[in-house]
Amino acid sequence: MKRAVALLAAVALAGCGTSANSGGQNLAEGKTFTMSVGADPGSLDPALTVLSVARQVGRFLYGRLIERTSSGEIVAGLAEKWDATVTTATFTLRQGITCADGAPLTAADVAANITFVGDPKNNSPLAGLQVAPGTTATADEAARTVTVTSGAPDAFLLTNVGTLPIVCAKGLSDRALLAKGEQGTGMFTISEIVPNDHYTLVRRKDFAWGPGDWEKDQQGLPDKVVVRVIANETTAVNLLLSGQLTAATVAGPDQERLFGQKLDHVDIATPLGTLWFNQAAGHPGQDPAVRRALVQGLDLGQVGKVLTNGKGRPSKSLVTVEPRPCTGDNVGPNLLAFDKAAATGALDSAGWRAGSDGVRSKDGTPLSVKLLQPTVLGPTVTSAAELIQQAWQAIGVRVEIQPADAAGINQTLFGTGAWDVSMAPVTLSLPSQLVPFASGPVPPQGVNFAHITNAEFAAESKKAASLAGAQGCEHWGKAESALVRDAGLVPYFDAVVPTFVKGARFTISDSIDPASIRMLAS
Repeated sequence: MKRAVALLAAVALAGCGTSANSGGQNLAEGKTFTMSVGADPGSLDPALTVLSVARQVGRFLYGRLIERTSSGEIVAGLAEKWDATVTTATFTLRQGITCADGAPLTAADVAANITFVGDPKNNSPLAGLQVAPGTTATADEAARTVTVTSGAPDAFLLTNVGTLPIVCAKGLSDRALLAKGEQGTGMFTISEIVPNDHYTLVRRKDFAWGPGDWEKDQQGLPDKVVVRVIANETTAVNLLLSGQLTAATVAGPDQERLFGQKLDHVDIATPLGTLWFNQAAGHPGQDPAVRRALVQGLDLGQVGKVLTNGKGRPSKSLVTVEPRPCTGDNVGPNLLAFDKAAATGALDSAGWRAGSDGVRSKDGTPLSVKLLQPTVLGPTVTSAAELIQQAWQAIGVRVEIQPADAAGINQTLFGTGAWDVSMAPVTLSLPSQLVPFASGPVPPQGVNFAHITNAEFAAESKKAASLAGAQGCEHWGKAESALVRDAGLVPYFDAVVPTFVKGARFTISDSIDPASIRMLAS
């Protein structure tokens, strides 16, 4: 099956941001919440995509067994009670949960959701990322319980399985319905899809299983949500200022206009400055000496400032979504410092000699790099790519920048493999979520698109997985540090990306939390 890479906050499965301030305004009834996304989400089947925009829309359509507060506290979702170790978990469902078409949600339905993702033959991209391959679940209808047996030890089993989007029985038997956003258990139902333009969602008035002690009859809830596909951030900002949008995430310099208008915003940190090196046979990154020289040849602090328009911060981990379960700095002490002379010396020692045109070659093969640059993350990414190109050309590397939209990134990383270095970020909320991206099967069987093989990472992450929650942080830290030292995966700068809001307030938990939206009176 076709895999999808998560850009920005797509894989941030269980973290929260702060809430936008309502400024003491009164709440309004009967309003529509309109938000922008940068690309069309495509299929909305939540078990078969990790694409950011698809998960943003799916957040409104599909409920979860548990939810998390901004402080990290686990509260009720579809489940009212739960218990878990690193190998098993049990969830007791709330009473009265119904599907979008009015059919009851059963414990067997929930168990089937989990087992589908855990079954390797279904090729879910969430297998290994959120649910260990081989994971199964059984149901006790009388007790309304679902018992999960993990296919491998999972330090964050409760959070991973508990935040899996849950669909209904008809969708499980006909996944074409799920691709259209139907058969959900969430707060909204899909009413209209116009591809590459907009998605309209209608609030379920019977929805009573929001997070914690959430009540369905409260003021300020939107009657509708419209998700507009707007690729250009300047256009999105203009629409927000004119009142045609309620919320827009703005990563580029256009955010200055909104800061100047003092618009409320909710911020989330993402490892926007990340370099992945393709280590498959035939690619320059297969050679550790080349990878390290390319990293040493970059002033990553300068690149990061250009990338984040001067508003970012040096990375400490690929896990950026708060609250982070492990808080150490795995990047700074292990990141190779900028040293152009050392970089050129390392390439000389590795047999890459400069020719008359300045381009290095070895055994007749030029040192050429295809730099994959996402176009959906704002103009600063283009500027950063050009800066990287200049720096690598200065040490004798031929660099071709490959701009690509979200679909192109997906096709290149998981399909053609025709790339050498990727700038596409993957945002994680748990350290265990890095494992399938940095080890194990490569596409099309897995999501290890960079073909990373790092024995220390594999060993330390295996140790960490057997320890519940933060107990394994020492090993998670060693695992991630090993990747950075080996220069196969290099997070170097985080962006604090604001989602601006006008006429509403909300919190972010991986994306906008539907149950938190409150519309404000004009």
